[in-house]
Amino acid sequence: MELARTGARRTRRRAVPAALAIGAVLLAAGCVPGTDGSGAAGAGTGAATAIPDPAKAGKTTLTVWDQEIRGGTNGEIQQLNREFERKYPNVRIKRVARSFTDLKTTLKLAVSGNHPPDVIQANQGYPDMVAFVRAGLLAPLDNYAGIYDWNTRYPATLLGLNRVSADGDDFGRGRLYGISQTGEYIGLYYNKGVLGKAGLQPPRTWGEFTDGLARLKDRGELPIQFGNLDKYPAIHTFGVLHDQLGAADARDTVLGRGDGFDNAATKNAAATLADWAKRGYLPGGANGLGYDDAAKKFASGDGAYLLTGTWQLADLKKPMGDKLGIMPPPPAKAGGDPVTTGGQGLAWSITSRSRHPEVAAAYLDFLTDAHAADVMTRHGVLPAVPAKAAAGVSPDSADGQMIAGWKRLSAADGLVPYLDYSTPTFYDTLSAALQGVVSGKTSADSFAATLQKDYGAFTKKQREQHTSAGPR
Repeated sequence: MELARTGARRTRRRAVPAALAIGAVLLAAGCVPGTDGSGAAGAGTGAATAIPDPAKAGKTTLTVWDQEIRGGTNGEIQQLNREFERKYPNVRIKRVARSFTDLKTTLKLAVSGNHPPDVIQANQGYPDMVAFVRAGLLAPLDNYAGIYDWNTRYPATLLGLNRVSADGDDFGRGRLYGISQTGEYIGLYYNKGVLGKAGLQPPRTWGEFTDGLARLKDRGELPIQFGNLDKYPAIHTFGVLHDQLGAADARDTVLGRGDGFDNAATKNAAATLADWAKRGYLPGGANGLGYDDAAKKFASGDGAYLLTGTWQLADLKKPMGDKLGIMPPPPAKAGGDPVTTGGQGLAWSITSRSRHPEVAAAYLDFLTDAHAADVMTRHGVLPAVPAKAAAGVSPDSADGQMIAGWKRLSAADGLVPYLDYSTPTFYDTLSAALQGVVSGKTSADSFAATLQKDYGAFTKKQREQHTSAGPR
C-alpha cells in the first residue's frame, strides 16, 4: 500500500534508531534459521559474489514498473534514473509508472507474462509479495543484501517486512525479496489558516483533535477532507482510529498471531468512522470522491485536516506553503507516545526472470543509498533511513515536522503495519467493507464479522499447514 517510515547510511556499524513497533514481533516470529535471511535454504540469487558492475553488462535496457507518480516521489525517481543512466551510459531505464491502484491491478499479469519487467514495486504482505513469491515470480535478494551491506544500512525491522518464509507461507521472516526506498506513516495534515479562523491550535492530544471537529463544523468549515473512490484511503483513516484503540493487538493480528478483528477496537473504530460521516465531519458522498481530488480540495482550503500518508507532503506544500502542517496523530495524553499506521514504502524487487539481475541489483542499491536519501529529502520525500540532508531541514517547516514525526514514532515503537497485509484477500475485503461503513450501510458489528470471517479462515488454514509440515 501506499498502501505505511534514522541515522546516517554511510556509517555501517552505527546503531540504528530505536526499533520500530513491529520489530520485536517480527524478530520473535522466527522459529527456523533464516529469520534474517542468512540461513534460508537457497537464499539469494546464487550467482552474485561481488558487487556487480553495470558498465560491463553491454547495452542494456532495464524495464522498471513503479507507482511513484506523485510530485515528490516522481521527481526524485526521475532524477535518480537520469543519474544512473549518466553513470552507466550503456544502460537505458524503460520506466512504466502507474498509480497504486493500477499497479495492483496490472502487475501480476505483467510479471507472469512472456516479457516481465526487470524491477517492480511490490506491496508487502500476503496479497502481493507473498503471492508473487509462491508463484516463483520474484528473486531472493539475500546475497545482494550482503554484498551491498543492506543488512547494516537498514534496521532489521524494516528489512523484515520484505521477507517471506522459505515455504512461502509467511511474511516477516525468511528470504529477502525487496528493499524499500521510502519511509512513510499516516499523518495528520492540518491547514493553519482554517484552524486559526475557528480559534483552534494544532491539537496536542487525540481528545483535543476530536473535540475540535464539532467546533469546525459549527463554524462552517469541513473538519476532515476525505475521498474514498479509490477504496484504499479508508484503510488509512480506519487504521488510525484502530491504532488509537488497540495498536498492540493490531500488530499481532497483522502478523498472524492475534485474536483477529471481532473485538471492541475494530467495532469502536468502525463506529467512529461512521459517526464522522453522519455528523458531516467528512465530505458528503466521500465514496464518490477521488483520493487525489480530495487532496487538491484540502490544498485549496477546503478542510481543516487530512489524514493520509507522508507521500502527499510534496504535492500539498507547493500550493499551501507555510499554511501546511503535519504531525503524527496526537497521543491520548499531551507529550505521550504517538502511534499510527505506517512503516515503509512498497518494496523494490527483482523479478525471477529478469534478463539483467545484476544490473537490477545495482539499480536497487543506487535508489536506496545515502545519496538517494539526500535526493529524496530535497524533493520533500521521507527516506526510510534519512541521511545528511535531513539534518539541515528547518524543524519549523512541514518537511522538518514530517522527519521529526518519523523519529518520534521510531523512538516510541509507534508504527503499526498496514492492516491489508493480514491475508491474501484482506485488501479487497477491508476496502469493500469500509465503503459500507462510510456510506452508513454496514454496521460496526457486521463490519467486524466480515473481517473476522476472512482473517479466521486464513489463519486456520495457516495453522493446519504448519501442523502438517511438522516442527519448524
